[in-house]
Amino acid sequence: MTFPTLKFAVISEGVYSWPIYIAQAHRLFEREGVNVEITVTGSSTQQLEKLTRGEYDVGFQQSDHIVRGVERGSDLFIFMAQALAPELTLVAAPAIRSFADLRGKDIAVDGARTGYALLLRKLLADKGLKEGDYTFREIGGSQERFDALKSGPAVASLLNPPFDRNLLAAGFNSLGTTGEYFPTYPGSIAAARRSWAQQNGQALIAYIRAFHAAYAWLKDASNKEAAIPLLPARLNIDRATALRAYDQIAAHPLPSITPDGLRQVINVVWESEGLKGAPGAPEKYLDLSYLEKARQH
Repeated sequence: MTFPTLKFAVISEGVYSWPIYIAQAHRLFEREGVNVEITVTGSSTQQLEKLTRGEYDVGFQQSDHIVRGVERGSDLFIFMAQALAPELTLVAAPAIRSFADLRGKDIAVDGARTGYALLLRKLLADKGLKEGDYTFREIGGSQERFDALKSGPAVASLLNPPFDRNLLAAGFNSLGTTGEYFPTYPGSIAAARRSWAQQNGQALIAYIRAFHAAYAWLKDASNKEAAIPLLPARLNIDRATALRAYDQIAAHPLPSITPDGLRQVINVVWESEGLKGAPGAPEKYLDLSYLEKARQH
């Protein structure tokens, strides 16, 4: 049987991609009647551009990208949360022991004015560093930023597991985590174009159902031993790291995004971009109706 193909894009692979690996391994997408073609883009900026142009159908990234895209005229919308807010570590080179040591240095980011770079810019300001005291270098996804810290083009970056732990084990320093500094900020989301979703609603609902089935399978403790090997098979991590990641996921509910959570993001975008006028309402960027339909099937 031939299924419709949904072109899915993710910036970089990580623990948050685990349900996708499960859905692939257990053919959950096909069970729901959709073929999912996955591309790792390595760049949030390029991913957003291609999602807007229709080269991808669904994108997995931070919600501020969608807010910014809509304000620039796209018809993108968030249809569900895809991951819990990651505990990103601000990893710094061995010689960097404080925020003051970042003055005059290069910091690796995915996009200088997108995603968690916005929170990092706010954090640096809170720690007394203004724009111009440091330079954001747009390096790419987690693997690229990890490589940049190891080889020297940058001295710090926000990194997710296992990249942060690997550097800390090699003698790099931690300047804290996003969970410590921004405990209520939402995690990554899945977004699509409204025009595409209107024409491909069943494929989108099938994707949502398969993803949630994979997440439920992952959280079922009876599947733990079967789930663990799937992570090291895709990421450069050991079993112990995969076990820690599993315990963290098992301890939390299914990811969700609310209008109040998204409002935090909207306000950060307005502040960082210097946008005029009142911030947009959450429903301008968020439509959970496809999620509700998926739950009803």
